Amino acid sequence: MATAYQRTLISDEGLTPTSWAGLNFPFGDRGPQPGELLTVMDGIRWWRVPMSGPLKHVNGLILDDGADLLAIDTGTAGPRSTEAWKTVIDGPLAGQRIGRILCTHMHPDHVGLAGWLSRRFDDADIVMTRTEWLMVRLFSADSRPEVPEEQLAFWRGCGWDAEQVSRGAGRGWSNFGKMIARMPLMYTRIQDGDVLRIGGSDWHVITGSGHSPEHACLVDYERRVLVAGDQVLPKISSNISMHVSQINEDPLGDWLASIEKFKQLPEDLLVLPGHGDPFYGLHTRLDALRDEHLDRLDAIVALMADGPVRATDCFKVLFRRPIGPDVIGMATGESLAHLRRLVVEGRAVREVKDGVWWYGRV
Repeated sequence: MATAYQRTLISDEGLTPTSWAGLNFPFGDRGPQPGELLTVMDGIRWWRVPMSGPLKHVNGLILDDGADLLAIDTGTAGPRSTEAWKTVIDGPLAGQRIGRILCTHMHPDHVGLAGWLSRRFDDADIVMTRTEWLMVRLFSADSRPEVPEEQLAFWRGCGWDAEQVSRGAGRGWSNFGKMIARMPLMYTRIQDGDVLRIGGSDWHVITGSGHSPEHACLVDYERRVLVAGDQVLPKISSNISMHVSQINEDPLGDWLASIEKFKQLPEDLLVLPGHGDPFYGLHTRLDALRDEHLDRLDAIVALMADGPVRATDCFKVLFRRPIGPDVIGMATGESLAHLRRLVVEGRAVREVKDGVWWYGRV
């Protein structure tokens, strides 16, 4: 990534610009135009599903699957994504049936229209890892309107002031479900090590963690292709955050372990990411992602030289721009994930004073 501490937040999901030195983009600037399916190679087509918000789109893939098609990732359950799907279904995909919908992970930009698309094609099968499926079901089912007290205490613990907590509470609680079309009750589970027959090719499932709990990627070793979702992105960094339900977990540790796992894959794979353009240079990219986070951990330890810090105190060494209400949730989660990693590594200790979490050097 560019340099670890000269980053500009560009989305409320925490994705940030990074260095892509050493990567090769075989399509150059020739990405799919609106409503266009661009052939990546025989049987694999790429398109951009438009969405509202800073990210603007998510990459969708359409794979030939015998007499039917398999769709990978869907966009959110909003009007822009829905209308784009209708245009593609009535245009480039006219007369063809989507028989399976594979969602790489639980985030709304990847799974939001899976239920709608399944019903559109007479209960097309939804394919996901079990943890991602259950998380979608859990978050979309939690429809209480008010923010729970546990979440308010979490924000206070991270260093939010009364105004920031009040503003967060004012956004309500059930926003995840608003971005997800109703999911069917049945799905097909995939897990690490499975081999899926898609069309005439074998695709091997490899899972990663940190950005989401059981993110599924697919590798076709014969044709040298990796469907990476958000596990490996070319120009932005996946958000690695700690949330209220993860207080005793270590998402950044999971992320770093997943980087080492994915480095066991061949270097010459064409990477098809969830955002950005297809690229070559998998190991180069993984090294950059790893090194940036390690540098950020060191920067936080250096910050602690002046005394214990809260999650919000780390913003000044992690992000270049001031953190406003639009991104404070994401920035807090990223900061907390790094602080938690330092605790797990034995480089920091947490103390609680008046409900606020303070992290200091060991």
